[in-house]
This record gives sequence, structure tokens and C-alpha cells, in this order.
Amino acid sequence: IHGFYGNFNAALRSYTYILGLGDEGLRGIGENAVLKANYLKTLLKDHYNLYVDRVCMHEFVLDGRSLRPHGTRTLDLAKRLIDYAFHPPTIYFPLIVPEAIMIEPTETESKETLDLFAEAMNTIASAATENPNLLHNAPMISPVQRLDEVTAARKPDLRWHMSESKTSA
Repeated sequence: IHGFYGNFNAALRSYTYILGLGDEGLRGIGENAVLKANYLKTLLKDHYNLYVDRVCMHEFVLDGRSLRPHGTRTLDLAKRLIDYAFHPPTIYFPLIVPEAIMIEPTETESKETLDLFAEAMNTIASAATENPNLLHNAPMISPVQRLDEVTAARKPDLRWHMSESKTSA
């Protein structure tokens, strides 16, 4: 089925979710997503430039060029968010926004989680001015540290290697 009809299971799961919510439920989660995106945008606008400063729908884009004078980039911010246990948002997209940070909170996130995310983002923005090396060395708590992106792109290692601990067992 997959080859001809695409990813049938994903489409079926989405359709089931929509049917389960019904008209009112679907409208409610849409309104919730818009509310949460605008709330989060308000919490972040003092530390980041908004690419477009108006009421947003379910997502908004920050312009991370304010990090550049301190020698940091949007990628550094995304890597540092991992240390705060947050999955980084989409970065460098849309392509028309330099140092873009596209944030799209899900409709199921709690206010507490949004507040913690905003606090982490604002702390990272402050750290970019006070201690940029903190961002350059991130992530520090993950099992895999920062990779050399240029080497990884030009000389990808696409083979799996058994670790030494597994071969000695």
C-alpha cells in the first residue's frame, strides 16, 4: 500500500484524530494553537527580533541576527536548547529570514512548558552577550557533542560500527 498510496498509516492516524475531535474540538485546538503561539511570541520579543510583528497564527519567526554581534549564531542557540531539555525549533527556515528561528508550539503544550521554554530562550539570549563560549560548546549534557558540520557534509560516514564495549562481550 505504501508505494502507491503514500504513507497510509500517517494519513489514517490524522484522519482518526480529526474525526475524534469533531468540529468543535478541531476549532478548539486551532484556537489554542494560535493563542499559545501569540503568548510565546510576547514572552520572547524583548530578547529577539520578530521578523513580522503582528498577531500570528500557529507559528512565528524570530530573527536571530541579534546574536551575531556576540559571535553566536542561531545554530548555537538551537544546540544550547538541548541542554535545557527542549527539542530545538526549526532554524534557518524560511530562507528569506537571516538566522531564522521558526517556533510552532503545539496545541497540547501547557502554559508551564511554554513559560519554561521562554525562560530558557531568554536565558540563552542573555548568555550570548555575557558568555558566548557557553553557546559555542553546547550541547554539553547530550551523549553526542557538537559535530563538525562541514566534515560531516563533505565526508559522510554512512556505515555503522559496533562499539568496542559490544565487541569485547
